[in-house]
Order: sequence, then C-alpha cells, then structure tokens
Amino acid sequence: MNHSLSALLPHAPKNYYRLALMHFFFIMGILFSSWAIRIPDIKNALSLSDAELGGILFGAPVGQLLAIAPTAWFVGHIGSRRSIMLGMCAMPTALVMLPVAPGRLWLFAALVFFGFSNNMLNISLNAQAVGVEFLYRRSIMSSFHGMWSVGAVIGGVIGAIVAPMGIPPLPHFGAMFLLSILILVLLRTAIMPRDVRSAAQKKKQSSIRPDLYIILLGVIAFGSFATEGALYDWSAVYFAQVVQVRESLVRVGYVACLSAMVVGRLVADTLVNRYSVVPVLQVSGASIAAGLTLALLSPTLATATTGFALTGFGMASVVPLCFSLAGKSSQVSPQAAISFVASIGYFGLLASPPVVGMLSEWLTLRWALSPMIVIGVAIVFLTAALKRLQAKTVFRDENDS
Repeated sequence: MNHSLSALLPHAPKNYYRLALMHFFFIMGILFSSWAIRIPDIKNALSLSDAELGGILFGAPVGQLLAIAPTAWFVGHIGSRRSIMLGMCAMPTALVMLPVAPGRLWLFAALVFFGFSNNMLNISLNAQAVGVEFLYRRSIMSSFHGMWSVGAVIGGVIGAIVAPMGIPPLPHFGAMFLLSILILVLLRTAIMPRDVRSAAQKKKQSSIRPDLYIILLGVIAFGSFATEGALYDWSAVYFAQVVQVRESLVRVGYVACLSAMVVGRLVADTLVNRYSVVPVLQVSGASIAAGLTLALLSPTLATATTGFALTGFGMASVVPLCFSLAGKSSQVSPQAAISFVASIGYFGLLASPPVVGMLSEWLTLRWALSPMIVIGVAIVFLTAALKRLQAKTVFRDENDS
C-alpha cells in the first residue's frame, strides 16, 4: 500500500468500525420492522379504511425518494459519520411521531419524515460501509445488510409479542427510541471518523454524473427491489388465493422468503470472496427465476414455500453488492453513486406492488407475478454485461498495494 493512501486510513482497528456499523444496521432493521408490525394498530386507532391506509402508506416511499439527493449532498459535505449520527437521531424520532399523529394528513406527513430519515440513515450507513470494506480489502457488505435483516426479524418478533399484550404503539416505539439513542451514545466514537477513498476515487470525488456502469448497477438493483416489493406485498395473498392454505399459514411464504434472505446475506460475502462478485450475482438472478418458476407452476404449500425461499435467497445479496460496487466506482463519488443506484432501485420497490395488482385484475395473480421470473433471468445477463464494464470503471484495491 502506498504512503499517501496509508495516511488517509483511520488508526483504530478495523473490527472496531465494522462492529459499530453492524449495530447501526441492526437498529435500522428493528426500527423499520417495529413500524411495519404495528400498522394494523395505528389503522384501527384512526379508523382508516383499507383504501385510506393504502394512500397514507405511500408517504414512506415518497420520503425515501425525497431523501436521496439531500443525503448525497450531506455525505459529500459533512461526511458519512455525521450523516449517520443525524439519521440515528431522526429515524427513531420519526418512529415515535407515527402513533401520536392526530389524523390522516398528520400520519402521512409523519410517514414522509419516517421514510426520509430511514433512507438518510440507509445511504449514510452504506457510504460508511464502502469505506470499512475498503479497509478489509474483501467483500463484507452483505454482512451489514444481513444484520439489517436480523434486526427486522427481531423487531417483528418483539411487535408480535407486545401487540397481543395490549401494549400501545407509543410505549413500544418509545422503548425502541431509547434503545437507538443508547446505541448511538455508546458507539458514536466507533464510527469511522473520515471516509476512506482510493486515489482514483479522490480524483473524481466531485463528479455526480453517473456513467453506464452505475446506470447498469441501478437497473440490476431495480429488478431486485421490484421482486422484493411484489413478494412482500403479495406473498400472503398468493398463499391465500392461489395456494389456498388456511389462515394460519398464509404468511409462511413471506417468512420463508425473509428467513432465506437473512441466510443469503450472511453467506454472500464468503461466496464473493471465494468466487468474485459476478458469479454470485448471476447465481442470485438464477435463484430468483428458479424459485418463482417453482412457486408459480406448482402452487402447493411445500413447493410454493420452497420457491419463495429460493427467491429470497436470490434477492439477498443483489442490492448490497450493487451498493458495494457503486461505492467503489472511480468515475463517480461514492455518495452520489450509491444514491443514484438507490434512486433507481427504490422506484422498483415503489412501482412493483401496484403493477402486480393491476395485472392480477386483468389476468390472474400467478400471471401477474410471472414477470419477476424474467427479472431474475435479466439479472443473469445484465451481470455479464457488468463484468465487461467492471475493469474499466471500478477501482481495484490491489493497484494501490
């Protein structure tokens, strides 16, 4: 490693920064899941119809989209450390605001703030994760996203326990607020103090115009996010209407998908370090296509659950690896690259569920979900094109060694 680059590196052990960052991803997953599991309680508290709730829930993705450009500016000007601290204060604050909203308009506004703060924290954490990954000189990005998934599962379990006990959302969310602030206070000094970039990146750090490589990463992330959105919102409906299981089993597909994503994210870095990024992304796309093909062609409890699990495993590493590759671009600053990929990707998360709903009205739900098979196949072929662009666009760590 050359001396100019060594001077830029933080002096604390790299495990110090990695452990702190994993805690922050974990807390972000808990906060997000805490809201999702208590939506029915807030719906009942405001006497909302299904249609009214659907319109109000649109506030969160609107906030996520609104956060992309300002967060890129924040990270670029004040660094990911301060942006993380700001997001770790804003997101739990937004969570506490949700159950105290006195009406529909206030709840929509609170959800915009919640989505904004969630994506601010998400982009800031991923920008920091790129720097921590650089210190390791091997793939560790998926492990961070795996901790988000673990936090989401635990947050859902906590909500599933406290809600039947009659504990209102406000004290539940208040406890999550206190936990988040405690973690921030304890680990604030363990956030990497300055963002680490390679020499090639520093030459281009003022660039905000995405190149073909970043656009292609965004398209791949769009496909994965679109599949996630479709399965999250329609998996229970699919099991109820098509698989025709009893009420207690309608969420089996969702649980299988989410659990497989946790496993996939925890093993993805090992696979990347052994086989490289491109083969892992191609296997991920193939797993998405194969899983959905199995679930749609053979809608029984066993095969549909297995298919949704395969799909979840395939989706697990696509977005983390796209963020990691974007952050290493030598043509665009890390915060701008990650924000651009996130921007395209979130459009998939936003657009996919209503598109599936419209297609299911014209056709059937099985046919409405079938385009996700094409997305899996597309990821395989787009990743092949990505490989041809990678050598010209991505900073190789070993070049500075």
